[in-house]
Amino acid sequence: MGVIRDRHGTYCAQLKVPKGLQVAVAQVRGLGRDKQVYLKASLGTKDLKTANVRAKLVLAGFDRIIREATVLAARPLHLTAQPQRTSLNSAEVTRMAEALYGKLLAEDDANRFGGGKAGQAEYVEWIRRNGDADYEPASFPEHGWSPEYLELYREHHFYAREKMQEALALGDISVVVNDVALLLADFEIDLDPTSKSYRELGSQALMAYVRALQAIEKRNAGLPVETPKFSREALSAPALGGTLRDAFEGWNKERPRPAGTVHEYKRSVEMFIQLHGDLPVAAIKKSHVRLYREAIQKVPQQRRGQLRQATLPELSAWGSKHPEVTKVSAATVNKQLGAVSAVASWAHLNGIIPEDTPWANPFDNMSVQEEQSGRTSFENAELQLLLAAPVFTKHELSRF
Repeated sequence: MGVIRDRHGTYCAQLKVPKGLQVAVAQVRGLGRDKQVYLKASLGTKDLKTANVRAKLVLAGFDRIIREATVLAARPLHLTAQPQRTSLNSAEVTRMAEALYGKLLAEDDANRFGGGKAGQAEYVEWIRRNGDADYEPASFPEHGWSPEYLELYREHHFYAREKMQEALALGDISVVVNDVALLLADFEIDLDPTSKSYRELGSQALMAYVRALQAIEKRNAGLPVETPKFSREALSAPALGGTLRDAFEGWNKERPRPAGTVHEYKRSVEMFIQLHGDLPVAAIKKSHVRLYREAIQKVPQQRRGQLRQATLPELSAWGSKHPEVTKVSAATVNKQLGAVSAVASWAHLNGIIPEDTPWANPFDNMSVQEEQSGRTSFENAELQLLLAAPVFTKHELSRF
């Protein structure tokens, strides 16, 4: 790991990837390479001291990639062999962008309030090791940062914000390729990097990154900026109780049920998870249910070829592109909503949701209106005519 010069004299941050992680790092980055031997990024300066300050943020990003690759390399094969997708729906894009924003602020929280002396000492040692051996900081406080360390932190975030805002102005999503790769790995999605959805996710991730750096800059000025609840939920999911898949497994084990019912409920739950991820049941909101309902309403009634194995987001995207195709009925939509609702209710009654967590079933009153039958009730005269037939008055059965 270090700061090096390129052939033009500009400093770059570089990290050699451990041999055992080179394939996994390439998969995390999602750039179509078989393996990644080095991680490298320009620091945009020919001044060593400035480069050392800027390198901290870049190298932190490299560390995130290595951690994710380590997890990916240890993951069982059946979890890594996901089919490549060509599209995402708006809910998935929004959720991943929110996750990036929350993750960046949560990392700042951990650094600002939880790093203590060790984190600051590590940063100072980095500066000394990479060219400024005479650097002598003030003593580190027991809690929080020294004014000198805060100034360094302000400087490299100012550079990062300018760089990201310039990229946003140019529409250059290449600066968040690593972050997009990490998001897709977190959500276990293999997305075609040439697809329209990849570009949309990249633009939303870039906007989320700029917003996060702007928020961190406010914190650096002493202004209060909260880390969004989304990220806290993502980081402390166990506190919210079991997930929807946990609830289904418990529901299924409770007692023997007809095979058809189990299959129907499992499919409905898995489609919800395909759209939103395996959320804690307590974290499911009305907005999740609405997006699930809208996605099902776009599913084609007849599914042939590759559509037979497609996920709900893929089916919904296909249905949107083919408005002329007949979609599933309102009764089918309600049946699938009802299945997930029943599993969620079971979770509440059986302790999957912690007892001290306020909860109301978000699926209540979310069904769609079904078509009414064209039949009407009989009029009195019609009933009299019907009941006057010989089959009722004389018990005579027609021979025809």
